Amino acid sequence: MENNQKRQQSGMSRRSFLKVGAAATTMGVIGAIKAPAKVANAAETLNYVPGSGKIRSKLRPVHDFAGAKVRFVENNDQWLGTTKILTKVKMTSEADAGFMQAVRGLYGPEPQKGFFQFIAKDPFGGSISWARNLIAPEDVVDGAPEATKTPIPDPEQMSQHIRDCCYFLRADEVGIGKMPEYGYYTHHVADTVGLMTKPVEECVTPVTKIYPNVIVVMIDQGIETMWASTGYDGISGAMSMKSYFTSGCIAVILAKYIRTLGYNARAHHAKNYEAIMPVCIMAAGLGELSRTGDSAIHPRLGFRHKVAAVTTDLPLAPDQPLDFGLLDFCRVCKKCADNCPNEAISFDEDPIEYNGYLRWNSDFRKCTEFRTTNEEGSSCGTCMKVCPWNSKEDSWFHKAGVWVGSKGETASTFLKSIDDIFGYGTETIEKYKWWLEWPEKYVMK
Repeated sequence: MENNQKRQQSGMSRRSFLKVGAAATTMGVIGAIKAPAKVANAAETLNYVPGSGKIRSKLRPVHDFAGAKVRFVENNDQWLGTTKILTKVKMTSEADAGFMQAVRGLYGPEPQKGFFQFIAKDPFGGSISWARNLIAPEDVVDGAPEATKTPIPDPEQMSQHIRDCCYFLRADEVGIGKMPEYGYYTHHVADTVGLMTKPVEECVTPVTKIYPNVIVVMIDQGIETMWASTGYDGISGAMSMKSYFTSGCIAVILAKYIRTLGYNARAHHAKNYEAIMPVCIMAAGLGELSRTGDSAIHPRLGFRHKVAAVTTDLPLAPDQPLDFGLLDFCRVCKKCADNCPNEAISFDEDPIEYNGYLRWNSDFRKCTEFRTTNEEGSSCGTCMKVCPWNSKEDSWFHKAGVWVGSKGETASTFLKSIDDIFGYGTETIEKYKWWLEWPEKYVMK
């Protein structure tokens, strides 16, 4: 308790400290860089160039990468962004995903039972999760397009318009990409409860609608709430559900809009997936694959986000995948692995082969077991909380640190050490706690 209070106090004083220009000079970070007089001048001081020059949208003309040094790369047969493809990537069934394996009883009786409780046992998070059912039916996520196609602008202008539609609906980030075939599941789980007792083949339906483009809608889970959370308390699950629900609502509206224009479009969200979200995120230029194995990190939000997607044949101009140095950073950081409460995240130095591509192979059984049986809260977001890419306030100092962290292994080691000195991600800041906890409900029934 005493140590936690000290961390809270140091965290608050630290955050006040970083808002004044003396911070960088006092620490001597980044060589001889002097603290800029205004936050607005920080990017210029760091020689930071924010992405490409083209206008992505009218509502968000500049893509905010929070100071990261971003390079745009191409998709091809050997790479998806910065993820190396070694051989043909096999398409997989949703029934083989971690949570679905838990439902099937492959992880034992407790995770199987826990899957149906681990979010709902928190009254607030459970209520948000319940609302996701309202946007889950097939006739909500999909449907026949209008028979007559409405004339539309060229793909570049249409892409700008689609982004603006999403931002108008309160998306935090939007990306458009070319959808790889392996980004689709072979089969979608249509009967989750049935997986407990029925053969898998009776509970799934084949995925047949393979469209060439994907629109990804990203929602921030909330940095101040994350600061006050332990990472695996009741609000942890609610943060996920809020972002799942919000991104899902935007996706179903957008898919309906596109169908009204006469083009095919299907929404994919956490209650009705036919597509694999990390693949969509990378293809749409919104992140790189991280040490956690199947979570993609955004330069500004880290993986403090959830996404939904729309796959479509609407003519669109895709964004390019990102390279902001995350592989070098994850190679040396390992903070998520150090802090994982169930030791599920790999400490390997380098990614290894998995299904034809390279990634860090975390133990998804351990991860799923903890999240479905956690009796100290609802689910778990510890890796998200401690990750240096998403634990900090919007300040010029943070942008400077991100710029450094995106410039190779040596710089990444430096940024991680500064992160540890300041205690980022490991404190709980009570000032920002606004919710009530119901710990008596967290015990498995």
